[in-house]
Amino acid sequence: MHFVEHLIHVYGLLTVAVIVGLECVGVPMPGETALLAAAMYAGTKHDLNIVAVILTAAAAAIVGRMIGYVIGRSFGYWLLLRYGNYVRMTQKRIKLGQYLFMRHGGKIVFVAQFVPVLRTFAGLFAGANVMPWRSFMVANAVGSFFWAVIYGYAVYALGRQFERVEGSMVIILGAITIVMCVVAGVFVHRHEAQLTAEAERAMPGPLELR
Repeated sequence: MHFVEHLIHVYGLLTVAVIVGLECVGVPMPGETALLAAAMYAGTKHDLNIVAVILTAAAAAIVGRMIGYVIGRSFGYWLLLRYGNYVRMTQKRIKLGQYLFMRHGGKIVFVAQFVPVLRTFAGLFAGANVMPWRSFMVANAVGSFFWAVIYGYAVYALGRQFERVEGSMVIILGAITIVMCVVAGVFVHRHEAQLTAEAERAMPGPLELR
């Protein structure tokens, strides 16, 4: 945390753009920490403008996830089809992933922006599962903007109470992540056969490399 603060002190908004952007491409980076630290810095030191912080974080998240989507679309799908069987990703499960992103991709991408880990890989997953480009763009832009505004302005407004809020956020986000993963896992496990059948009806025939 202190290292990120130091980078923000030295390089300003460039730090936010690089860290948030790389995280959304698929590189494990503390993007949320960079946003919160920059917002706190803007609220207490007044060397940064909070509007600029929010817009920078939102733009970096949008562009980073777009790059992640292109990478996933270009190579992820091919890798899944070619080597998926080695990690139990059969064609049925690949098709199921495509079906879920086709039906609920917008919700998945939007919610992922607020969930650690999922935020990092949402673009890659969306691309690998061939989520429609327009739906991805809308969900990506809306989710990134709301994430930057809600987190950035909340920390900016609370100012010096940031560290207490950050600790609470870590606990809350951790709990949300665990609950969402458990619920999603149970749902998919119980409905995998049904969802797989629906996916087959929606996309009949074998999958092919593109």
